[in-house]
Amino acid sequence: MKKDSFAAIFADIKADPMNATYEQQGIDPLYSVNKQAKIVIVGQAPGKRAEESGLYWNDPSGDHLREWLNVSREDFYHRSEFAILPMDFYFPGKGKSGDLPPRKGFAEKWHPRLLQLMPNVELTLLVGNYAVHRYLQQPSKVSLTEIVQHYQDYLPEYFPLVHPSPRNRIWERKNPWFEAEVIPELQQRVAKILQG
Repeated sequence: MKKDSFAAIFADIKADPMNATYEQQGIDPLYSVNKQAKIVIVGQAPGKRAEESGLYWNDPSGDHLREWLNVSREDFYHRSEFAILPMDFYFPGKGKSGDLPPRKGFAEKWHPRLLQLMPNVELTLLVGNYAVHRYLQQPSKVSLTEIVQHYQDYLPEYFPLVHPSPRNRIWERKNPWFEAEVIPELQQRVAKILQG
């Protein structure tokens, strides 16, 4: 069996019939991986602005996420320690109340192959409900708030977070413990990994 590579996986994703509509429009899958990655950020799916610019987390949610991590835009996009693996690598479209959810089965199909090529990962940030429930295998009845509040239960491998969307600012105001306790711990862990 031939050895997998990032280039081979990228080609397989583009050739997958599941992604034919995007391929026909000339839209490439949007994610970022490398062998040196130490922090993997598993988010939802690229938004329309990210898809159009070809740059993941290129919106107000991304700005807020970088604030939480206490990293500059420059470091976020150019340091090899970061890898970005959304639950879907394509913008899923608009629904009645925002973007549609990531397509079912997408992350299950592609994440394992990509993660296998990143042996140095020390921390996986699970951003938002889809990533948190997929990776932590929690029943849907367990709320995201409850999981994030007990984030220490999933360390050192996983760090669950709410989505940094502007829509969640109300949630942040209602849950002051998030900024007081969770964010400082997140920043400390990220800084330690980046300092090597």
